[in-house]
This record gives sequence, structure tokens and C-alpha cells, in this order.
Amino acid sequence: MANLTAAGVTYPIKAILFDKDGTLIDFIYTWGKWSEHMFAEFANQLKARELPPISADIATLWGTRQDGDAIVDYDRNGPLAMGTIEDLAAILAWQGYLAGMSWAEAKIAVQQCRQHADQQLEAARASKALPGVVEFLAQCREQGLKLAVVTADETAPAVKHLKWLGLDSYFDAIIGTDRVERGKPFPDMALLACRELDIQPSEAAVIGDTNGDMRMADLAGAAVAIGIAPTSGAAAASKLPDADAIIITYDELRFAHDADER
Repeated sequence: MANLTAAGVTYPIKAILFDKDGTLIDFIYTWGKWSEHMFAEFANQLKARELPPISADIATLWGTRQDGDAIVDYDRNGPLAMGTIEDLAAILAWQGYLAGMSWAEAKIAVQQCRQHADQQLEAARASKALPGVVEFLAQCREQGLKLAVVTADETAPAVKHLKWLGLDSYFDAIIGTDRVERGKPFPDMALLACRELDIQPSEAAVIGDTNGDMRMADLAGAAVAIGIAPTSGAAAASKLPDADAIIITYDELRFAHDADER
């Protein structure tokens, strides 16, 4: 049992369940690039069929903010952050249908776009750890904590992204949305992770960047739901209303034994 302190409160825990994107790895560096490839290829598909261009509101529907063609930020509670690949495929297929494709044609086009985007991501190995992640995972290992990833991504690509960074060896379980009946904000992934770690949910902390992560933690009965946000204050609190604690960097989390050293 380790004693984790977040926002001045100490929680005795045996494990930590981490979201992946936006929590362990830089969200925009991976999924921003992936989305840019999706949009560009879908635009090519529409142009080849002499159909109207992709809707200007696709960024809003997708849950991103763009500067020209570049994605520069995302809605922590939007489809890209919280939805599944199938959710995103449906959003883009709907754009194709509105532009004049049949539904079947739109679904095939989106599948081709996904293959293209996946290939581009693979070629670039577009994955980057957030600041402080490696150091914090090493501290968790020193504390003897069991660690798991619970992600809205599918399991195979989640494992791949972590392997690119050499982080996969830190985790005793990696749970993607394809391994459960219901994804976030439902508790299924957290409960499965706890079963695989052989602990009770009340013995686990959850760290994530969306309120879906916080709701999952609450519904599973986790010891604490810790939100990680780009800024502090009211803006962060409004995006993570169900968080027990909100941090900006991993340096804000302390274990009891090193409280005087950090």
C-alpha cells in the first residue's frame, strides 16, 4: 500500500489506472495528426467524386480547434477525446452522406481514410510522452504499485503507442474500449482493470484528462479521481467537475516517503 497525496489529501492505494491520450501521451501530437490525415484524405475522396468539400464545422463536430489545416487543441469532453473510433467514423461518414454519398459509400470512404491515417501515424511513430510521465511511472514502480491503462482507444493501437515510447513495460494491464461492453464514462474498463490487477476499485486511483475518466472512477468506486488539465482555476474545474483533485503536472503528485524531498 502506498500513500498518494493529491491537492493536499492523502489516499492509501495499491494501484493507479491511467487514461492514455492526454494523460500519458501528448494528445495533439498523436490524435491531432491522425485527424489531420483523416480530414485531408476525406477531402480527397469528396473531390474525386466532384462532391462539395468537407463541412467547415467538422472541427466542432469532431471536438477540435484548428488553425488553418492544423489541429491545435481539443475539447477534453468532445468526441475525439472521449469517443471511440467507431463514433468518429460515424461523424465523418455522416459528412459524406450529407455531401451526396450513399451511406454505404460513405462508410467505405471513411474506412479507407482510417487506413491511410493509421499508416501515416505508423510511419511517423507519432507518440510523445507528456512531461513528467516517465519519472512518475518510475516512482510508482518504486512504491510497488500496480499500474493499468484504461483508454477509449482500441487495445492493439494503445499497446503500440506505449511501445513506441518504451512505456508498455510499466503496465500490468492495458484495457482498450474493445475489451468491454461499455466504454467511458461507464465503469466497465476500470472494473476490468481492477480484476486483472487483483485489487478492489477502492484501492485504486484514476488519472485522466476528461470528465468521462472522472465519472468512470466515481461509478467504479475508485479511491480518488485525479484530473490532469492544461491550466488551473475555474476553467479546469468546469471541464472536470467530478474530479477529486486537479493537477497540471505530475510533479504535483507526491508519495508520503518523498514528501520532504520534492
